Amino acid sequence: MEPIAEPEVVVMGLGYIGLPTAAVIARSGARVLGIDVDPEIVETVNSGRVHIEEIDLDGLVSGVVARGNLRASTEMEQADIFVIAVPTPAGDDHAPNIGYVLQAATSVAAALKTGDTVILESTSPVGTTAKVAELLAKLRPDLKIPAHCDGTPDIAVAYCPERVLPGRILVELIDNDRVIGGITPRCARKALQFYRRFVRGECVTTSAAAAEMTKLTENAFRDVNIAFANELSCVADSLDVDVWEVIRLANRHPRVNILSPGPGVGGHCIAVDPWFLVHSSPEHTPLIRTAREVNDAKVDYTIDRASDLIESMPGAAVACLGLAFKANIDDFRESPALKVAIALANRFGQRVHIVEPYADTLPPALADSGATLIDVDEAIERCPIFIVLVDHDVFRSIPLAERRTKLVMDSRGIWPDQPAPTSQTAPPQLLGDTAA
Repeated sequence: MEPIAEPEVVVMGLGYIGLPTAAVIARSGARVLGIDVDPEIVETVNSGRVHIEEIDLDGLVSGVVARGNLRASTEMEQADIFVIAVPTPAGDDHAPNIGYVLQAATSVAAALKTGDTVILESTSPVGTTAKVAELLAKLRPDLKIPAHCDGTPDIAVAYCPERVLPGRILVELIDNDRVIGGITPRCARKALQFYRRFVRGECVTTSAAAAEMTKLTENAFRDVNIAFANELSCVADSLDVDVWEVIRLANRHPRVNILSPGPGVGGHCIAVDPWFLVHSSPEHTPLIRTAREVNDAKVDYTIDRASDLIESMPGAAVACLGLAFKANIDDFRESPALKVAIALANRFGQRVHIVEPYADTLPPALADSGATLIDVDEAIERCPIFIVLVDHDVFRSIPLAERRTKLVMDSRGIWPDQPAPTSQTAPPQLLGDTAA
């Protein structure tokens, strides 16, 4: 028996999900072409380097590129499997924008041949995969497209969203269960055969619409639960109660598992995707909408609390700890920490200093405000006010002895031993000017 030939795979979009996905597929033995519209990203990948921060990704990409299993281009080529992993942003009205998905599908259409499989991985509103199939049928009338033909289709179209956590992407791409939704059951089975090549988790097949809604449901569930924690933290503040202690004690109940509050919710999924459900069925989603509004409002609440603390010590230098949307990554997308830092820098100018171990430079909005980037040791030495916005491990490691005299607003609860500020708190040497 001849060995099964390794498939040719195209992955469209080499971002935070697309590049790790392409590298993992390439490691399984497939020959992978990554497509991206940015020539700099293409050049970076082809040189065996990466443009994003993710544990072990640099070594994996370097290895699969060196072996010839992964290369990148701005131009489409023929393949056996096409994986679409492009962004699906929301507009100012929170309506989902699937324009990038449809552009990618248009590029794929030109390269399709009988026997190919098209898989959408981008988080998408329900019905997007069906629109991809409809577009392919329009652009390629010479091919039988599932749901748009009689008899056996020439190609398969399916949806399989990622379920990964930044910082653990390479592990979770392999170990997590996958939900694979086909335009038809036959499509789902074809996509299943592909994922079984590199996924150790269970692969469950369903319809494309059910898979699309599953992904949105997962993120909306977390958003609603975080909103409860964020609202609870505001109540606790108003009652002068330690919310972290309350949550810790409440979670001792066998059927209670309250998540951690913070300065808001960020990232490319949880802060965006619930709106897709709201947009699809506004009359049936008051809870999901309210959760989004609660979490967005927590940013302004955090800004107000931080401003009050800063104004209590006129002229003192302020260290904003963290800009990323979660701990130990360099991803600032939809980051509430970044929004808070920008607002504080715009208000207090050169008094504000940013400590972000995963950034070499400040985003333009912060740099233009007069804020400066410093390291954690300089912040400890010279900033009497700490605004904790991200729970990076390096911040957790600061012992009480080095922060006992600080005025602290801890939006992440990383320092439960931090003493309450007193009027006798003496500021160390100040950074920046004395303008309020």
